[in-house]
Amino acid sequence: MAVQVETLDKLERRITLSLPAATIASEVESRLRRLSRTVRADGFRPGKVPMSVVSQRYGYSVHSEVLNDKVGQVFNEAVNEAKLRVAGSPRITEKEGAPEGEVAFDATFEVYPEVKIGDLSAAEVERVSTEVTDEAVDKTIEILRKQRRIFQQRPAAEPAAATDRVTIDFSGTVDGVPFEGGNAEGFQFIIGEGQMLEQFDAAVRGMKSGDSKTFALQFPADYQGKDVAGKEADFMVTLKKVEAQHLPAVDESFAKALGISGGTVEALRADVRKNLEREVKFRLQTRNKASVMDALVKAAELEVPKALVAGEVERMVEQMRADLKKRGVKDAESAPIPREMFQAQAERRVRLGLVVGELVRSQNLQARPDQLQAHIEELSQSYEKPSEVMRWYLSDRQRMQEVEAVVVENNVASHVLERAKVTPKAVSFDELMAT
Repeated sequence: MAVQVETLDKLERRITLSLPAATIASEVESRLRRLSRTVRADGFRPGKVPMSVVSQRYGYSVHSEVLNDKVGQVFNEAVNEAKLRVAGSPRITEKEGAPEGEVAFDATFEVYPEVKIGDLSAAEVERVSTEVTDEAVDKTIEILRKQRRIFQQRPAAEPAAATDRVTIDFSGTVDGVPFEGGNAEGFQFIIGEGQMLEQFDAAVRGMKSGDSKTFALQFPADYQGKDVAGKEADFMVTLKKVEAQHLPAVDESFAKALGISGGTVEALRADVRKNLEREVKFRLQTRNKASVMDALVKAAELEVPKALVAGEVERMVEQMRADLKKRGVKDAESAPIPREMFQAQAERRVRLGLVVGELVRSQNLQARPDQLQAHIEELSQSYEKPSEVMRWYLSDRQRMQEVEAVVVENNVASHVLERAKVTPKAVSFDELMAT
């Protein structure tokens, strides 16, 4: 018999399912008999509990279990016969007025939408590019030098200057009242590196070991400490020690200390440039993919299944709970998290997933084995032992799925960029790395 599908809304459908009551009763009895072989009850030996007792204790739960199984089976058969792609889980409700000897249910559900992707040649996409300059290489080498710097104490008569590391005691008050985080002893920071507010940094600059001074400091309105944000504080600072920094010279010894093959400055610069170009490539891909995805969403027409959005919202809520728990937040599992805060983001994720899925299917943009291999090889090159990293990826199904998702996104981005109206935009290395 053909399945009758009732259209309730653009994506919402309803079908009526019926089951012979005798079939349900027979399966319930069969499961209860199997259960009676192992169930325990006071006053009876195992396997000797009367069926009346087993039925009284477990009949309701077994009946519900059988209904769920049978209704699920019949529902799957019905939607397969009707060639429907169900989005989310159906809502099952018992229906009154079923023919004698049968039980009936209404299954209400959503189907996947038709996705229409417009003319991609009319889509506008911004594609950014960045050049790895000698200046970028120099800056990176300077960072490597700072990671290996040492500090030596200055004579007491020498004042603290930029790049010096100072050790201080300080206490602060607002309107004469100490505030949380406003007091410390033996506190260290490096002058001129933005570790302290600029006013604080400037006040310590020029002091000598043993000096004390007071100064006023205006906290910014957006300061992270809400209790003092926008307020003026009075600080008392005593300078305990001043240490001058010493950076290693950029020479063969420095290159060898970094494990550079060949141990020359030229090899060091080449290695740094290669790593920067790899990082720049990944960042450009990420940024350009975001521009492509925005264009795809605008170019597509579709209805978004509410069930899929609701499911995505739940996943995002659970992810936030997991993050809160990882940070040590008390009662993270029961913390009130308003679901509406994720609604727009969840809807966009679902919409984009449907559009990308349709484009991948219609244009055969699935990840090829050689693409997966090449991507893993490229990822592994930034590690000391690439072959071990490759085995690490290849040995785990979930990690491979993540790699596959990235490769598919890259295929989609390339497909769209080849057809869209592309506006090139050059950005500086610093701007790209800051995003």
